[in-house]
Amino acid sequence: MQTEFCRRLGIEYPIFAFSHCRDVVAAVSKAGGLGVFGMNAFTDPDAIRAELDWLDAHIGDKRYGIDVVIPQKHEGKGSGITDIAALEAMLEKMIPAEHKAFRDRVLAENGVPELPADAERLGLLGWTETSAAPALEEALKRDKCVLVANALGTPPPEVVKRIQASGRLVGALCGKIRQAVQHKEAGLDFVVAQGSEGGGHTGEVGSIVLWPQIIDAVAPLPVLCAGGIANGRQMLAALGMGAAGVWSGSLWLTAVEAAAQPAEKSLYFAASSEDTVRSRAWTGKGARVLKNAWTEAWERPDAPAPLGMPLQGLLTMEAMQRTGRYIDQPGAQRCAFSPVGQVVGMLAREESCRDIVARLVNEYLEALESLERLLPER
Repeated sequence: MQTEFCRRLGIEYPIFAFSHCRDVVAAVSKAGGLGVFGMNAFTDPDAIRAELDWLDAHIGDKRYGIDVVIPQKHEGKGSGITDIAALEAMLEKMIPAEHKAFRDRVLAENGVPELPADAERLGLLGWTETSAAPALEEALKRDKCVLVANALGTPPPEVVKRIQASGRLVGALCGKIRQAVQHKEAGLDFVVAQGSEGGGHTGEVGSIVLWPQIIDAVAPLPVLCAGGIANGRQMLAALGMGAAGVWSGSLWLTAVEAAAQPAEKSLYFAASSEDTVRSRAWTGKGARVLKNAWTEAWERPDAPAPLGMPLQGLLTMEAMQRTGRYIDQPGAQRCAFSPVGQVVGMLAREESCRDIVARLVNEYLEALESLERLLPER
């Protein structure tokens, strides 16, 4: 199973696990894959340092990657503001009062409790080049961090050069062929081709159509296939098309090590593959999430149009915090921010990350053997 890209990174299996949970990242890397730490929730240098210190201490002699969000286009880009607090203050003033009123009305309609008065309010997060910079800065100091992926668009040229000069690989996700070609022309080391089935920000083309087109378009650049990976048969399909590996996210949301609360995991276990929707209601860009009262509300005639990134995310951060804090309550569950792909219908129980990796490998081998039995005997 080991591809050339695996050998280059020093990992055993072509399994790349994106997760916002450091425990999952460490566990997958220790099981033979490569955990990729989603860091857009961290902007404070001390908090970032603490997270990566923990990861370095618990991952043993294994390696990991990080995922940041540096959109090519976003509101406020080009303002020249390099201070995160000042940028957030400027963006906050750009959010119309009607959007704030609608947000508050939807939360009230569903009975989502207010945050305590002393609760820390999160804001912009790492949704811009400015706010993503602290995570990138700290990660490039870590010997065990070997890979950086950008979730939205081709990273700026100076960022690409800096990462590569440090000896690390840099890549980016995409949902369109032209985006993949743009990544290659910018000199990136790999591409993550994500089909529409995937969780979070996705395009409109399905994986089985998108993957081979991107693999052909950017060859010989390594391509990791994302969007619809939950078992070894799907992994075999991706590698059979010429992928250098598979990139998975939703699969790890219900892992034993995942930080999600039991009530949140229950939402995933109860959902079918038909229960997701691509919606701009949370971040301003099309993102696949569990459809619920929140996503439906933003489709109502009285709803304002979702704002561009990162304004919509800044607007909805309070909703994310409130529903996350009170996820045990029905109202919060009706409005929860639950980014997940269509493979949610295949998530039936908790498994440890080690068991998931072993299952993927065994299922891959079983599927490969079944294909080999179709060949004529010589």
